[in-house]
Amino acid sequence: MLEFIVPDWPAPANVRAVSTTRGGGCSRGRYQSFNLADHVGDDAAAVAANRRLLRERLPVAPRWLRQVHGVRCVDAALCGDDVEADASFSRSGAQACAVLTADCLPLLLCDAAGTVVAAAHAGWRGLAAGVIEATAAALGRPEDLMAWLGPAIGPRAFEVGDEVRAAFVRSDVGAAAAFAAHGEGKWLCDLYALARRRLQRLGVNRVYGGDSCSFTEGERFFSYRRDGATGRMASVIYLES
Repeated sequence: MLEFIVPDWPAPANVRAVSTTRGGGCSRGRYQSFNLADHVGDDAAAVAANRRLLRERLPVAPRWLRQVHGVRCVDAALCGDDVEADASFSRSGAQACAVLTADCLPLLLCDAAGTVVAAAHAGWRGLAAGVIEATAAALGRPEDLMAWLGPAIGPRAFEVGDEVRAAFVRSDVGAAAAFAAHGEGKWLCDLYALARRRLQRLGVNRVYGGDSCSFTEGERFFSYRRDGATGRMASVIYLES
C-alpha cells in the first residue's frame, strides 16, 4: 500500500503537495519498493509502473528533472522531462513540480495567495551554491512565501568533512551553528538548519517540516548514504485547478 506524507503547513487550499515513502511499489531488492528514479539501476519496467501508480494519485503529471546538484530553476510548464535543473516552479495547474531525493533535502515552496509553487532539490552542494536563493528569486517576493522541508538525512547521521563546513562558513559565519564536531576533521551537518537559515535570511519566515531522517528510518525512506545503490522518493507540489 502506498504511503504518502502530506505536508503539515498552512498552505492555501489550492496548493497540493505530497512526499512519497519507499513502501507500496513494484521495485525489488535494494530498490524495494516504490522507487521513482530511472537513473539508479532499477528495472525500467518497475520504475515505469511506480510512476504510473503515482500519476494515478495526482490530477496532473509531475515534471521530472535531471538533477545535478546545481541551482537552475525552470518553469515546469515550459520545459520537457529530463531537463537539467534542480528546481522547478509553476504558476498554473497544468503541471506538478517534483524532485527526487534519498538523503538530500526536498524543499517545497508556495506563496500565501496560492498563485505559485516550487520544488527544489537541496543537497549540501546545492544549498551552498544557492539553490534556495535561485528558486525563491523565480517565485517573487520572499516575504510572501512559505516553505516545507521534506525527509532528508538528519543532523545526527550526516557526517561531513572540513570542506563541507568551510563551503558554508565562508559566506556565512553563523552557519557554523549547523555543524557539530565529530572527530578530527569531521562534523555532523544539519541540512535542515542550513536550509532554515538561508530561507530566513531571504525573508522566508514561515518554514515547516524538517523532522524526519532518511538515514535512520530505513523502513520508510531510501538513503544513499546508508545503502549506496538504492531508490529515490519524490516530493511533489502543484496548484489545483
